[in-house]
Parts: sequence; C-alpha cells; structure tokens
Amino acid sequence: MVKTPAARDLEPVTIDPMLRDRMLGLLDLGSRPRIILAESHDERVLRAAGAFAEVGVQPILIGDGNEVRNRARKLGITDADGWSVDDPARLAAGPAGERIRSSAEKKHPELAEQWLTDPVFLAAAAVKEGLADAAVAGADRPTADVIRAGLSIVGLAPDSTLLSSSFLMRLRDGRYLGFGDCAVIPVPDDEQLSAIAIATARTFAAITDQHPSVAMLSFSTAGSAQHSDIDRVRLAIEHIRSRCPELEVDGELQFDAAIVESVAKSKCPESAVAGHANVLVFPNLAAGNIGYKIAERLGGAAAFGPLLQGLAAPINDLSRGASVSDIVNVGLITCLQALTPAADAQQRTTSTAHTFTTK
Repeated sequence: MVKTPAARDLEPVTIDPMLRDRMLGLLDLGSRPRIILAESHDERVLRAAGAFAEVGVQPILIGDGNEVRNRARKLGITDADGWSVDDPARLAAGPAGERIRSSAEKKHPELAEQWLTDPVFLAAAAVKEGLADAAVAGADRPTADVIRAGLSIVGLAPDSTLLSSSFLMRLRDGRYLGFGDCAVIPVPDDEQLSAIAIATARTFAAITDQHPSVAMLSFSTAGSAQHSDIDRVRLAIEHIRSRCPELEVDGELQFDAAIVESVAKSKCPESAVAGHANVLVFPNLAAGNIGYKIAERLGGAAAFGPLLQGLAAPINDLSRGASVSDIVNVGLITCLQALTPAADAQQRTTSTAHTFTTK
C-alpha cells in the first residue's frame, strides 16, 4: 500500500539517535538553540515544532499567534502555549525588516515589499539579526526559493565563493556518510569541486563529531583510466591539499574502492582513505543526485538534506515531500551547525551557485 502524505504525517516522529544524543550533549552544556520555522500553516511544521520542544530546542514560528496555537491544539500538541510565534508584520517592522530592506536596496529594490511579506525571507532575516540561531524552510517551496532567501538576506560567509550542498546519509548498518554535492551545482569545475569537498567534510564533522575521510569519486581508481573528467578531479585534489592540508583526502576513487576494504586493498593499497571513506564527493550533480536517491530508495538509507553550505548563518532546505521526522532531523542538524565550532570553519569554505535546482 502506498501511503498518502496525510497518513505518513500521523506516524510517530522518529528522531535520529545520533542527532538526539549530540543535541542533548550540547544542551547539557547550557545551550538551547532557537530554530525559526517559516511555514506555520503546514501541519507537518506544527508537529515538528512540538517535537523540537520535547528535545530542548526552542521553536519560533512565523504567523498569527492565536491562529498558530489554536491549530496546534487541534492537532493534539499540548505545549503550544509555550511557543514563540512572531507575527510577520511585526518582524517586517523590526530589525528583520530593516535587514530585508537593506538587502533589497543593493540589488533588487523592486522586490523589497514582496520579501517583507514572505515568511522564508523573514526567517532568513531573523537569523541574520540574531533573533534565531537557525532556520529551516521549504516544506512547500522549491529549493531555489530557500537558496535565494539565504543568499539575498544572509549572504555568503567570509571568504566564500560557492554555495553548495550535502546530504547526511545514515546507512542501514548505522554508519553515517556525507554526500556532496547532490542538489546545487550541476557541473563543478576543479576549484568548485575542491570547495565542495572541504565544505562537505566540515559539515559532516560538525554534525557527527567524526573525523572526515574524503573520497573524490570517479569512474577511475588511481589512474586506471584517462579522461578530462578525471583530470578535473585530480586538479581538485591538488587544490584541497594546498588549501586544507590537514584534511584526509584521496582520489580519484571508484565507489567500491572508497568504501569496501577488500576492493581498496586490491586497487589502491597505498591509500589512507580507500576502504573507509565517510565523506563521498561526486564529480557532478547528476552523479550525486542519482547516488543519494539510489542509496535511499534501494539501499534503505536515511537521507537528511539537502544541507546548504556557504551561507553566513545556518539555514537549510526541506523537501516538499518531507515527513515530520524529516523536518525535525534536518532542524536538529541545522541547530548543530549553529552550535558547533566546526560550523564556523565550514561556513568559510563555500558559496554562490548561479544555477538552482528544484525538488
């Protein structure tokens, strides 16, 4: 039986155990992140807000306070009275609105009034102005809208030149992998590919607290084939080793050589990465997007993302088919990016893409 979205949304919320443990550990240190949710009209978002509150994350919703809380109570959410709900007009009249006006004046003055009434842009401005620590949006909007709000209002992190994305994948055996880029840049050149690799490694470290071991994927392993696409990967590795010499990276590697120890011993026994890579960088968007969906749909992996890399503050996108559990888990990831020191380093390594994909 194929489940309808309504049936799926009534399922119990499943929070990834690693994300829960990481968040609880940070809460024990006194941190209580504030996450702003742009789409309070969506029942999935309201249910997610209830789940955030249960794990110590403070939800902030954009909407009419009475309406939002009444709808939450009808859904059986008992702690809605304790939520922070920001009226869009009030946000637009305060520092968030000033940020939007200032940003619009620079490039798109004709869009200022539109942005001032758009919850996604208001959420981005609230994070930029310190009214929230993190934001997630996109439950009923294309990826391009979330990216535009992030780039237009939050802007790029210092020294960033490229906005990219990654997915956190949880395999059926409990292992976690970082996949990049699976949602933003169609055909990265060697410089962009190196930025994607560094950003994905740092995103992975910020979320999991694991040491990243990066495999640059291709259809060749250690020179077994020759092609201009492979040359691009090799150049990217040179850039990575120059910019980030402490990062453990190798390539070009075929997928099996990157993650299967026996194959690695046969194809590239001298590699320190092959056979145990936990960050996989795909050579282009087609490979990355297809790869994560195969892992999810055929391999039974859980896919969290796309996680945006390169903005000056943590804002992440949601799939329009996201379940309540998806929203909660991506929200926790975004809070971890806001709270962990590795997030600062990660934010300095990526930014603008000129082509946007949709979900």
